[in-house]
Amino acid sequence: MENERRWYIVQTYSGFENSVKINLQRRIESMQMEDLLSQIVIPEEIQIERKPDGTQKEKMVKIFPGYVFVEMIVTDDSWFVVRNTPGVTGFLGSSGGGTKPVPLPPEEINPILKKCGLMEVPKMNVELGEKVRVVTGPFNGQIGTIDEIEAEKQELTVLVDMFGRKTPVELNFEDIEKL
Repeated sequence: MENERRWYIVQTYSGFENSVKINLQRRIESMQMEDLLSQIVIPEEIQIERKPDGTQKEKMVKIFPGYVFVEMIVTDDSWFVVRNTPGVTGFLGSSGGGTKPVPLPPEEINPILKKCGLMEVPKMNVELGEKVRVVTGPFNGQIGTIDEIEAEKQELTVLVDMFGRKTPVELNFEDIEKL
């Protein structure tokens, strides 16, 4: 686990996310730390705003105001560089007093990266009524029928046989395989 590139959440003054990102990128370059700090992301999404005259306007909105996501290998040096960047108030999950921050688990960061277009969304070529096998979790190995598909959310509902009844189970695309 040590020296592994992981995602961390850096707290900033609200409204200073972009300047923190720029300052951090400059510091990484000037201190030649590209091998320790790889990606800096401010999660944003497009929201459609309706104006009073009925027209629509697309607007980029920060999903997590006051936070910047940084992919890095935490060493004393990389941690010092991020912590002492102007506008940074600390790491989320660090209790202060010199304790190292806690990385985000993949199940928390991956949906955020997918939403921002930084991670490829796996395409699932399945249809309603199709038989699939569950490959993870408590229903691992069970075969069920697809009842509902939500491509946007990467989720589907599969009817599995439980106690002689068809029971709906909500799963992610990566939780199943085609038969």
